[in-house]
Amino acid sequence: MIIYNVTINIDESVHDQWLHWMQTKHIQDMLNTGCFKSARLVKVLVDEDMGGVTYSAQYFAETKEALEDYKTNHAPNLRNEGLALFADKMLAFRTDLEIISEHE
Repeated sequence: MIIYNVTINIDESVHDQWLHWMQTKHIQDMLNTGCFKSARLVKVLVDEDMGGVTYSAQYFAETKEALEDYKTNHAPNLRNEGLALFADKMLAFRTDLEIISEHE
């Protein structure tokens, strides 16, 4: 299993709008690509020196190939939508993670 982790710091001036968009549109659009089997949105519990609120959006792909399909065929349009809506009020960085083991 591969986790495509997107860490986002969102300016408080657009926070509520961004959170609504994430929960009602963007995450579903990501899942609708067919590249991910599930997603999770979590709040990072840290006070940022730069301000804003930080979240981690985690998208779960079954294979590296599925993630590459997303990056090649879907990422540009989905990223551009977020940039068009929130521009410089949103800072994001992405990390690819591979699950090695899980424990309960």
